[in-house]
Amino acid sequence: MGLRTSDFHYDLPPELIASRPLEERAASRMMVVNRDSGKIEHRMFRDFPEYLRPDDLLVLNDTKVIPARVFSDDGKIELLCLDRLSPLEWRCLVRPGKKMRTGKTVTVGGTTGTVVDVFDNGDRLIRWDAPVDLDRHGHLALPHYMGRDDEMADRDRYQTVFAREEGAIAAPTAGLHFTPELLEKLPHAFLTLHVGVGTFRPVQVDTPEEHEMHSERYVLTPETAGRVNDAARVIAVGTTVTRVLEHVGRTVHAEGLAARCRSHEGATDIFIYPPYQFRVIGGLLTNFHLPESTLIMLVSAFAGREIVMEAYREAVRERYRFYSYGDCMLLV
Repeated sequence: MGLRTSDFHYDLPPELIASRPLEERAASRMMVVNRDSGKIEHRMFRDFPEYLRPDDLLVLNDTKVIPARVFSDDGKIELLCLDRLSPLEWRCLVRPGKKMRTGKTVTVGGTTGTVVDVFDNGDRLIRWDAPVDLDRHGHLALPHYMGRDDEMADRDRYQTVFAREEGAIAAPTAGLHFTPELLEKLPHAFLTLHVGVGTFRPVQVDTPEEHEMHSERYVLTPETAGRVNDAARVIAVGTTVTRVLEHVGRTVHAEGLAARCRSHEGATDIFIYPPYQFRVIGGLLTNFHLPESTLIMLVSAFAGREIVMEAYREAVRERYRFYSYGDCMLLV
């Protein structure tokens, strides 16, 4: 019998959820898990370079989080911009949806938007009469488990120091631990995947294969693809990087090509869960994820479910900080 969603459950005391970041990015704790032996070490993120070989390559996601959550001027409507199709057209989540049927209007910062379409899943296509000033009127859509609204400090800390390509709703959180000083000492390359709201979508079916995975846009440049192919070992910084590299790697393998990957731009809905044969990455730096989520399933596919679930139980015992602003795990 195959794995069930409940096989990826663990109990987490609420006080271990990190609702705010540490004062210093690199001050996080880092659990190091050896995939072959299951050995667990308790280190600090500043020790991360000790685990890299001279011919390793880090790959990071340089997406930039936008303040995608806005409220109507009268405070009655909340909109979350899922995708800016153009400066004047957004695909949105809208609450309450019953007030925003086709033809209805909403005003944000004096700019008026009209619902021009309602998608099958309930998303709205909003057409604005002028671009909405998100820097002024937008809010970061912090994950619900933080239990608070965004603050000005989050504009800096819920963003990697290397973020440059605007379009994400959520941060690629494994990258939040890096400082410019640390990164410049390490061999690294970038790709872009714009993290969408689907990353927080729970698995609500009994078996993982029944889950319908969300799709996210990515760009893998020729420079990064070339460096990935030349590296002895690729260390993915985060699950978003893993999904892009394995999506492209699977395509390359299916075409019978010898390279690990190639440059490409598109969208991926790859869902990685046990068992899965990894073709590109050889190491993974990631934060601690929600129980029964697609992300903990991906990590379990990489290191083995039993090893990962024991590591999570150990993290709870050792009082690690969990989720987006929390500590991290290195799997090698």
